[in-house]
Amino acid sequence: MPEVVDHLAELTGFRDRDVVDVTLVSAFRDLLQPDSVAIYRPVGEPQAQRWLTRARLRAHETTPAADSVWTELEDLPPLATMPHHQRCLREQAPLSVKGAGGAISLFPLATEREVAAVLDIRTRDALSDEQRRLVCSILRVYRNFQGLLDYSERDTLTGLLNRKTFDGSFLDIAAQIASQSAAPPVAPDAAGCDVGVAAARASWLGVIDIDHFKAVNDTHGHLIGDEVLLLVGRLMRSSFRYQDQLYRFGGEEFVVLLRGGLLEHARMAFERLRSNVASYVFPRVGQITISIGFTQIRAGDSPAAAFERADKAVYHAKQSGRDQVAHHGDLLDRGLLVEQSHTGAMELF
Repeated sequence: MPEVVDHLAELTGFRDRDVVDVTLVSAFRDLLQPDSVAIYRPVGEPQAQRWLTRARLRAHETTPAADSVWTELEDLPPLATMPHHQRCLREQAPLSVKGAGGAISLFPLATEREVAAVLDIRTRDALSDEQRRLVCSILRVYRNFQGLLDYSERDTLTGLLNRKTFDGSFLDIAAQIASQSAAPPVAPDAAGCDVGVAAARASWLGVIDIDHFKAVNDTHGHLIGDEVLLLVGRLMRSSFRYQDQLYRFGGEEFVVLLRGGLLEHARMAFERLRSNVASYVFPRVGQITISIGFTQIRAGDSPAAAFERADKAVYHAKQSGRDQVAHHGDLLDRGLLVEQSHTGAMELF
């Protein structure tokens, strides 16, 4: 029992979801001594989902493995390749099956919002009733802890991440970019990526603002306005990839951290969101539009500096007619923004 308590204390001692999942598989490896333990999460569009390995630890390994956040969706295995795991998700109940080298015990990993993943424990012999009860008890603690993280990290209306989680995620991305930029500089490519940043690893910050949102509230009331915000959040989820991080900063302002991709890929992603919103018919309101500004995250960037660049691009989009996507770098190249390197300030003409 003391060992179980120690693992529970370690599990609930982190606020990073990646670390929590790694800690969970490590705990089950120590407590059950299985051949392997892993967490698989379905990602992607509902009709084309694939399995992302959140954490996996084998008996002879000391460090858990996981799929990189840079992994393209097409490189992950389709859900159909693991039918028992699909069934565990669908039925939301534990499942035991015989594998080639022993027994496979599957458990749904649920949060208050969804059944988010499957815990896969592989052993030579089937888990005993006592071991299964232990797993289920720890997973209840995991679910409750995930609920606390959701409460502190997510916007209560849209379910998107909230503003206070932004800085940590941004700085993680900026640190990755800084390590890539330590390589010898290369000339910018045709897609416009900054010198010293590998094109396929470029990341982007986008700021999204709902056009004329005050008029929606004034005309239809705040309940309808809240419904518009909720629906825009859903459209954002369907417009971006599983590894992109979506935030509501407050009011009608949203932010996206888009991981990995060329300038044109980023532009297409933001344009896809703009088009999806413009073509959607909102109840009672009808059609609305959004203005988007985005910028490439640079080595050494601060959250405030990158946000300011994207925000300047949003301002330009609104001043130019709204319902459009503006790239900060394009505006610089066209002379519509001037960036003063000694102060980091910009002027809009």
